[in-house]
Amino acid sequence: LTTRLQIQSSNMSRFWAANESSSDDSSSDDSSVSSSSSEDNKKAGGNNKWLEFSDDSDSEEEVRVVKSAKTRTFESLEESTKKIRNGMKIKDYASIQSNYDDLMKTVSSSKSKAIINAHGGIPRFFVRVLCDLEDFIALMKKDKAAFKKLSPTQGRALNRMGLSLKKNNKTYDKLMIEYRANPSTSDDEASDDDVKAKAVVSDSDSDSDSDSDGSDSDKSSKSSSSSSSSSSSSSDSDSDSDDDAAADDAASDWASSSESDADSESDAEDGYAQLKGRARWLKTNTVVKEKVVKDKEGRGQARKDARVAALAAKVAEEAVTQEDTKEKEEEMSAAVLNRKCKEVIMSRGRRGTDTKQVLQQLEKLSALSVKYGPRIEIPMLMHTITAQFDLVKTLDDYMETPVWKSCAEHLERVASVLEDGEDESKKFTLGPASTEDDDVMIDNALGKKKNKMKDAAGVGDIGAVDAVAAEVKLFNPHTNEAETEDERAERLRVEKESTMTEEELLVIPVIGSISLFMNRLDEEYIKSLQRTSSHSPDYIVRLRDEAQLVKLLKKTYNYFVRVDSKGEAAQMALRRVEHVYYVHDTIVEQVDGESVDTAKLISDLCTYVYQEGTDRSKTRAMLCHIFHHALHDRFLEARDLLLMSHLQDNIANVGDVSTMILFNRMMVTMGLSAFRLGRIWDSHQCLSEICSGRNHRELLAQGISNNRYGDRSAEEEKAEKRRQVPYHQHINLDLVEACHLISAMLLEVPNMAAIADDAPTTRRVKILSRMFRKQCDIYNRQVFTGPPEQIKDFIMCATKALMKGEWKICADLLSDLEVWSLIPGDKAVEQIQTMLVEKIKLEGLRTFLNAYSSQYDSLSLAQLCDMFDLSRNDVHSIVSKMMINRELHASWDQPTDTIVLRKVEASSLQLLALQFAEKAANLVETNERLLDTKTGNFHFRDGEGQRYDNNRGHGQRRSGPGGGRGRGDQKRGGRGGGRGYKGRGGGRK
Repeated sequence: LTTRLQIQSSNMSRFWAANESSSDDSSSDDSSVSSSSSEDNKKAGGNNKWLEFSDDSDSEEEVRVVKSAKTRTFESLEESTKKIRNGMKIKDYASIQSNYDDLMKTVSSSKSKAIINAHGGIPRFFVRVLCDLEDFIALMKKDKAAFKKLSPTQGRALNRMGLSLKKNNKTYDKLMIEYRANPSTSDDEASDDDVKAKAVVSDSDSDSDSDSDGSDSDKSSKSSSSSSSSSSSSSDSDSDSDDDAAADDAASDWASSSESDADSESDAEDGYAQLKGRARWLKTNTVVKEKVVKDKEGRGQARKDARVAALAAKVAEEAVTQEDTKEKEEEMSAAVLNRKCKEVIMSRGRRGTDTKQVLQQLEKLSALSVKYGPRIEIPMLMHTITAQFDLVKTLDDYMETPVWKSCAEHLERVASVLEDGEDESKKFTLGPASTEDDDVMIDNALGKKKNKMKDAAGVGDIGAVDAVAAEVKLFNPHTNEAETEDERAERLRVEKESTMTEEELLVIPVIGSISLFMNRLDEEYIKSLQRTSSHSPDYIVRLRDEAQLVKLLKKTYNYFVRVDSKGEAAQMALRRVEHVYYVHDTIVEQVDGESVDTAKLISDLCTYVYQEGTDRSKTRAMLCHIFHHALHDRFLEARDLLLMSHLQDNIANVGDVSTMILFNRMMVTMGLSAFRLGRIWDSHQCLSEICSGRNHRELLAQGISNNRYGDRSAEEEKAEKRRQVPYHQHINLDLVEACHLISAMLLEVPNMAAIADDAPTTRRVKILSRMFRKQCDIYNRQVFTGPPEQIKDFIMCATKALMKGEWKICADLLSDLEVWSLIPGDKAVEQIQTMLVEKIKLEGLRTFLNAYSSQYDSLSLAQLCDMFDLSRNDVHSIVSKMMINRELHASWDQPTDTIVLRKVEASSLQLLALQFAEKAANLVETNERLLDTKTGNFHFRDGEGQRYDNNRGHGQRRSGPGGGRGRGDQKRGGRGGGRGYKGRGGGRK
């Protein structure tokens, strides 16, 4: 039983890795069993995870070292640097590449950059390893024999290292130059090396001390007789060794961290720490090394002086280089300039070519070519202009303002050269460049080697390689002196010009078209205005360049007229018109400071376009001409031009979106002109199509409306933005809305007053503006209506007052609108206000008669004149027209100047007939719309002349300013107007 218990206790102790016995009264056999079990546990080693725990491990605590971000960053850099140097020693390019990538990744991270910049910038050991690595890689690449013996992995790593160094070392180029000028080891690195050496020695000392203490503890444990005494002695020895090791570590840390300690005890310890093994315990005379204090300030000042000297030498070298370059440039001949220009041109469009560098080279060459005359200067300027346009990569990009101004100056220089001279026969002209020079250049680039190879095939004594490498010697046939290729080219150029006539000398051969350059320059100017914020000062500054562009267009127009190039002259004339047509004469006088007859200028330019331009140019010139007439209140002239050109019938078939936008702008301007002149009917006809829908911003290209269903793709949005009109050409939408709603109010309020009467009548009332009636219904259904804020609110309040007969309140509300101040012209606001008051009086009288005629038997003429502040003739005219149009069933009593009213009630048969006629008219209107959408017949049939308007009492053409067909009732005029350009061709009918 006792033996069985002993075996069980040994198994438990083996499981728990215990080193002590289970009881105090065990026998010698028990101790032997426990000792054997402990030996088995030691042999098991790391197989049992429970063996990792011991009394010593439980008693000791692991020390955690806390390092700052600076220490971790610099240690990472130093570690990567050491690995790179080890790879350089063994020529392991793959490890060099990986460690180099880690090093650059550490340096380039934002956190490391902040730490490095905060602690003195890029460390010197980093710059040193970059210089050494660059030299090492360059040296290894030169050894072609050794490179061939490398494995594919090592060879690729070597090539990639070369590319990586070339790419990344540009950032540290200045630091590397400074280091190469003074390649000395920094003090910080030396002190760091000393500290690391001392730390290593102190660690070895602490290890040896702990070993010796451990051996002493082992001896004491062997001399003990009982197990309890042995365990106590071993624990004491362990604690002693730990204390000694900790003391040694502290001493080593103190020695490594303190640099200014000159104590004899620390020096002795340093000398004692240099001994190893048994030599540490022998009595010897230790030689203590005295620590040399380095002059850090002196070395830092020397480093700064070397840096300043290197920069001064570099600046001096650059100055000398610039002087040499200037001397060489001044000595260049015209042939050399032409050759260099062609070399630069040939590099255009190639992969990897920097367009900005090409432009800089061409600008330098064009500046040097001024002294050789226009025949050399103008072609180079044309190439420079082409290179400037190459900077615009995509359709949505635009030319930057400095580049645009430079391009405009180059074109101005070309135009001024072409315009110089009083005699027309002695002015320069541009002609197409001949292909002879290009063929010679291609032969020199390609054919010369081919001829050399042919010559080398027939040589005898010398080798073919020597024959190809031999230079061809050129001689001047006149002097038999040797000359270079550039000298021969210059001589041939001078001889060629000497044989040319005076007329041939005045023709400058160029590549490119100045008309295309002007069109492109104008387009880039418009795009820059579109991309610039209209509310920023930059837009105002950019707008000043338009005057320079117009002057340049004028010069090119005169040149093309002189050389009888009619098509290009028509293009320039149209460009000038498009920059002038939207500006009012008062603004021109304020800007230019003098009166300019813009009407005559635009008339002359448009006439030239009508004669010599294309169909599109003629259409746009006509629209601009009509726009300018309407802007200056010449409504009748504008209407006649529109009707004679039949643009309202054919605009849907143009197919050009920008032209359709210009047509819509023209129609809106005509509506505003008619409103200013008091032609309310014509104004409503012109404005109704644009203002009735919600897409008036898109139709005028003054913004993009939010699409409810989002069916517009990204490309369509970009195209919509590209066709936007610049902000300074916008038509104020608030002014357009005010004119449209007021004209609709003056037309609809009398009809609405007639319909409000519940008595049946035989008169049919046609709805003129459904949109206005809808707005009135929405306003009337509102539970609470506050004071008016927007323009629409003011007009609705005025409508409500006019319906009640309060014409004075209506006139005050409409006359005080702020939008009238936007109308250009002298005393335009006073004229608008006077016109509105007169129209409101007349329509107020008609509204009163339609609303309250059923309540009276007779009305006095004098009383009506007093109520509406009108003259007797005006009241008599209005009442007579209403009687003739059967709007008012009454008659005049001339002796008493009264209006005798009659009550006429329609019979049931008449009411049914009126209902049937209304439904039939709606059916006919629907069928006509369906037929027009299928056939595209949006114009009137032949033979339809004038009509008589029973409601208004005056004749009008069927195709009015808007050009629309009669809608339903043939007694009403057409509702023409703006054309939609996205599947909405044609006006409402």
